[in-house]
Amino acid sequence: MRPRLPSSPPAAGVTRRGLLIGGGAGVGLILAWALWPRHYLPNLTADTGETIFGAWIKIGDDGHVTVAVPQAEHGQGVYTALPQIVADELGADWRTIAVEPAPLNPLYANALGADELFETARDTVAGRWRDAHAVRIGMMVTAGSSSVRTFEDDLRQAGAAARVLLCKVAAARWQVDWQACDTRGGFVFHGKDRLRFADLAAEAVRGSLPDALPMRVNEDDTRLSGQSLPRLDAPAKVDGSANFAGDVRLPDMVFASIRQAPGGSSRLVRVDRAAADRIPGVLQVVTNDRWVAAIGNHWWAANRALDALAPRFETQGAIVTSATIRAALQGALDTPGRRLAAVGDVDATFKDARLITAEYQVGLAAHAAVETMTATARFADGRLELWLPTLAPAMARDAAAAAAGIATDRVVVHPMLVGGAFGANLDHRCAEQAAILAVTLKRPVQLTWSRVEDLLHDRFRPPAMARMAARLGPNGQILGWRARIAAPATGQEVAARLFAQDAGFRTALALTPSGDPYAIAGAVPPYRMPAYAVDHHPADIGVPTGHWRSGAHSYTAFFTECFLDELAHLAGTEPLSYRIGMLGGDARLARCLSTAASLGGWEGGIAGSGQGIACHSFRGSHIAVLVEAHVGEGQAVSVDRIVAAVDCGRQINPDLVRQQIEGGLLFGMAAATGGSTGFTRGLPDARGFGDLGLPRLADTPDITVELISSEADPGGVSELAVPPVAPAIANALQAATGYRLRCLPLVPGTK
Repeated sequence: MRPRLPSSPPAAGVTRRGLLIGGGAGVGLILAWALWPRHYLPNLTADTGETIFGAWIKIGDDGHVTVAVPQAEHGQGVYTALPQIVADELGADWRTIAVEPAPLNPLYANALGADELFETARDTVAGRWRDAHAVRIGMMVTAGSSSVRTFEDDLRQAGAAARVLLCKVAAARWQVDWQACDTRGGFVFHGKDRLRFADLAAEAVRGSLPDALPMRVNEDDTRLSGQSLPRLDAPAKVDGSANFAGDVRLPDMVFASIRQAPGGSSRLVRVDRAAADRIPGVLQVVTNDRWVAAIGNHWWAANRALDALAPRFETQGAIVTSATIRAALQGALDTPGRRLAAVGDVDATFKDARLITAEYQVGLAAHAAVETMTATARFADGRLELWLPTLAPAMARDAAAAAAGIATDRVVVHPMLVGGAFGANLDHRCAEQAAILAVTLKRPVQLTWSRVEDLLHDRFRPPAMARMAARLGPNGQILGWRARIAAPATGQEVAARLFAQDAGFRTALALTPSGDPYAIAGAVPPYRMPAYAVDHHPADIGVPTGHWRSGAHSYTAFFTECFLDELAHLAGTEPLSYRIGMLGGDARLARCLSTAASLGGWEGGIAGSGQGIACHSFRGSHIAVLVEAHVGEGQAVSVDRIVAAVDCGRQINPDLVRQQIEGGLLFGMAAATGGSTGFTRGLPDARGFGDLGLPRLADTPDITVELISSEADPGGVSELAVPPVAPAIANALQAATGYRLRCLPLVPGTK
């Protein structure tokens, strides 16, 4: 469904003629048109007995309050945090709060999420163009730990507006000043008088709002913000009633499994249809140049048919292996890079100086989500409906429409709960394939990738290689720092896939300066030093890559915090003091470091202690991690304890923050000790969870998380804990064993 998008009158002093003159031809005109102001109307739909308050809130005649959430729930708690903001400002009873996915509408566009995803600067002309265009196309994207930061103000305004309207109606009935009324627990109060929201909603929605909305200022225990309220999605997930894309059932629906060509210029050349027809339950086989799908009356029949089909693919060009990936990274480092961040003149600082150098490498990391790629599609009367887990529903709609050969306004997307993945569902190949199958079969179809297929065709976190160099001065002071990082241009790659159907956004990408900020995001050290430089050396590894939880920060923090630890040892300085001494005015990160050290019983990282420490600042939040680890039987890395201190600003729901930090610590630990795959003959080596070396319940260390109280604006949380874990483990292993591991995953015996 395409929302109604009326344009507002031009801003004062702006005319069509001025627009054309000011914009000139080409890019100038595009920029001017993109920045033209517009307004958008809400398009929520009401169930029987519900009253709609703007774009965010519905109040039912039974007292329930439904909040529209434009972000995907993939475990991070957004279906709780965003409704909690509304309930707090509205004065609602948490027990009556419900949630539903917001419809596609530019009102819910997440420009900050797009900027954070691609690590772009918002204060440039191109950045402003991208922000404006992201709103224009209704870019609803869940990325960059941006949900609360993007929507808190809108949600508080919505809650305040509904509260004022309800108070006005109640005040009129009581014949008192509406400003003397207040709300709590789903009631409007004035003295001993009270009225339910449900009794006022239908009349209240017809009222008018003051020019300035009064926001709640009381800080007593009636405020819901800051409380660890129960998650709204937890009960349904616990009792199994929560619906994921694989739970959708439609009349006359069939089930499909798929096998796809390897990457590169591969194509399907042969299948054995007769063998597939002999599998009980198989109904049909659909092929094209890139894949073959088997259709059955249940998924297992369809998946078994793929083995019987014995599809053969032909690949032209070079075959990717672990050796070719490493050679591509090495070759990129041996060629000139693109300087994307610098302070001072590091080249002059390094001239004729004795440098300390180290080289680090990280491997491909798989998403390996519990839920494999899944989509359900129905095509009838020229209209396509899709039920799928997606982090960018408008982009999924556009991709499916293009694949099916129909207009986007004939496609309806039903966003479902997401079974983890943290970035994998920015990929919409499954939606495209399901759309093609639904149009071809002329009946509803549910497509589910097998676990093997999901790993074979993952958009992996890219591998990277770094050559670090530094010059030390008196007392170990860092006079100059340089990071040369070879990695694929994953940000550009993701953008090209995500906006393949959007000529406007491709124009915006063309306005971006050369280089890929995404590929080196997080590489600028948080420490005070007179000169530093970060260079990106783009590497073509022959493997499609994608966004993975915390993106490039997951490897740049490893490079930075391990190298800094090495410098501290060379300078003869205790690693914690070395860090804090160079932080300058960054009191928040320094407090995280001192808190983690205090809670963890930091012994200075001395030889034999098995203790390591690392820190990181990310999306407005700060974290320090202390790890105790050792090398156990069979040269396996064992993590015994993790202590994290976090300053993420003001917390909407502390329990959600704690859950995300704990989950992120384990996510980062899994990537540090496993979670990677090599390549052989053009295919990933990992075919199942057992091939990834993931930690099990018995491997889970003792975890302590300290949330530091702060009144700063909320920062990002869901990705925050991932980056510092691997360097903290590596630093701990150096203290335990006496030698430095410089490759992820951390494998004792390699350097």
